[in-house]
Amino acid sequence: MIAHLRGRLFAKQPGQAIVEAGGVGYDVTISVPTFTALPAEGGEVSLYIYTQVREDTLALYGFHSRDEKRLFERLITVSGVGPKLAVTILSGLNPERTVAAIRGQDHATLTRIPGVGKKLAERLVVELKEKLEDLATAAAPGAGVTAPAAEDVLSALVNLGYQRPAAQKAMETAVAKDKAAGENFDELFRAALKVIR
Repeated sequence: MIAHLRGRLFAKQPGQAIVEAGGVGYDVTISVPTFTALPAEGGEVSLYIYTQVREDTLALYGFHSRDEKRLFERLITVSGVGPKLAVTILSGLNPERTVAAIRGQDHATLTRIPGVGKKLAERLVVELKEKLEDLATAAAPGAGVTAPAAEDVLSALVNLGYQRPAAQKAMETAVAKDKAAGENFDELFRAALKVIR
């Protein structure tokens, strides 16, 4: 299985990249966010790869970031979502917004993606809502709070029984009020608790 590909970007267009590695040109299906992250043709490129092997096909799907690949792999576990539709979903919404829409049960946002109807949007939410915990913080828009203690505080608030999105928002609000609050665990934890209560 090909899991990673590094080489020269031979050609690119939305939805496709041809990467030359070791004298071989690999045709890779890519999402729009990955396309926009690619260098100019002729530049060196590095992609995380998902290899789909079927009796009549060997297809490569490439991702600029590991998180985008992990999200793709979760999407294709949902009944009715194949690799092509998963790429369409990641092209319609960036990984951060996809995770936020699924975890926030935002069916309206999901159904704006071509190929995703009401039933599929509901299935995505039901099947993936609890499976995106590890991607939620990695993909939270700029995570809002990038303080050194942010991950520990978020974990502590979730352990206290607060919902993860509410805890994230409380931390963001606390840091917006006082930038110094994000400097250490105690201050950020206390400030976030005041907001969340």
